[in-house]
Amino acid sequence: MSIRSLWIITHEKGQSGTVRFSKRYPTVEWRAKSLGGTQYVAVPEDSGILHPLLTELGLTDPDKSFIVSRDDCARPQRSPALELHLEGRDGGALWPMLAIVQGGLILACLPLVEAPPEPRPPLPSLASVSQGLSLLTGLQSFLCGAGGKLEAEALASRLALLPSVLLQVCPLGTPLDTPQVGSSPAATAATPVGTQKQPAWKAGLHRGRAVVSVALSEMVRSMQYGSRSRQDLWDVYGSVTCKCEVEGVLPNVTVTLSLPPNGSPLQDILVHPCVTSLDASLLTATSVDESDGSAFSGPYKFPFSPPVEPFNLCSYTSQVPVPPILGSYQLKEEEEGQLRVTVSLKLHESVRNSFEYCEAHLPFFNRGQLGNVDVKVSSGQLEVTREKSLLVWVVGQKFPRSREVSLGGTVSFSGQSSGPTDPLCTGLTAYIKLYFRVPDLTLSGCSVDQHSVQVYSTAKPRITTSRELVSAEYYIWNSTGDAPVSSGLIL
Repeated sequence: MSIRSLWIITHEKGQSGTVRFSKRYPTVEWRAKSLGGTQYVAVPEDSGILHPLLTELGLTDPDKSFIVSRDDCARPQRSPALELHLEGRDGGALWPMLAIVQGGLILACLPLVEAPPEPRPPLPSLASVSQGLSLLTGLQSFLCGAGGKLEAEALASRLALLPSVLLQVCPLGTPLDTPQVGSSPAATAATPVGTQKQPAWKAGLHRGRAVVSVALSEMVRSMQYGSRSRQDLWDVYGSVTCKCEVEGVLPNVTVTLSLPPNGSPLQDILVHPCVTSLDASLLTATSVDESDGSAFSGPYKFPFSPPVEPFNLCSYTSQVPVPPILGSYQLKEEEEGQLRVTVSLKLHESVRNSFEYCEAHLPFFNRGQLGNVDVKVSSGQLEVTREKSLLVWVVGQKFPRSREVSLGGTVSFSGQSSGPTDPLCTGLTAYIKLYFRVPDLTLSGCSVDQHSVQVYSTAKPRITTSRELVSAEYYIWNSTGDAPVSSGLIL
């Protein structure tokens, strides 16, 4: 359980970034070479790490919204463990590269994977990933201070102390401890036996009224084509965010996630380093394995000692049988400069008909500016943004009793000025993008009962829980045109 290399990088918008500190551990690198064999990829110089890392984090090439090595739909995203594709003649990829971004500061490290490169082991089974994230979190607090603000003078002075600090907390690449806010090399020495040591993820102590807030948020993505020859795709992923204002150095809190009797088991569960213990059966189910019915279906208990600041307790994915909104989009060219638009949306019966907002955006790329718009909607209202060649259909907070809404009519374009462009959407290749939020609902049925949150502290806290369903990358493609098709799941 060691790390191969560590980097501290500062990055300002519009600039290339600067490596302010880097540390390599040759003995760990020798072990990585022995384990990797012919598939071993060496860690390049700092100049060879900087650009690929910024590219992977989306902090460079602002004119390139799509980069194949990063954004290809066939490549799974496993944040915060990145796959860093190196440039140059030898190439190769470093995995798992861990990175934390706070403002203009980037902290990254490359853990040692004590297993053969292929097949890759699942992330939850790698203890070095948890240790690496814990080390980066501690370094983040050490460099930014208790207020979490990045100040140039304070950063420079703490970077000067970092070599001595790492010598004590991470000798020879093996994390033994993590630096704490305001600590000096002398202050990071081991504490006497019998004292309660403050963990790396706890930057301070809370004083005052005890309050525990747990928020569960599920995101749903979808690609719908409206064609028998193309399979519609969707996936759901969720996260649990906690804010625990509880007195004590190491208070104990337990949050329990529950599923309905017929709910699909949660998969791909990742937890925060502050979780003190976890049943191994929670981590075995992954979305790439075929479901055999033996996956753990809850309740899911997460005991932990919380940081003071809000944090993501865990994340997960879930397989649901249908997307919340089914849509159909037809775009046909009637004559030059005029298109007929037909849209229908249907809310699935399992979804609560109570939105905070629900909108459908219809962009028209690679054409002139919007001219005459003769479009009617069965519910809600239509907004026209001519300079962006965009129709915004505000469905509102409720679908009608039939749970179906429609839009239809014609739009024409003027050739006086050019509208927005997109190299992907040409001709009749077009899409609708849905934006919606449904409070007090999750597609998986996952929930946090207020009474199931247990807090072991001197003061009885006030406990609040919430959940929500939010759209993310929710597309409905024109069924009469071509559309990009993925061969697998979106995630």
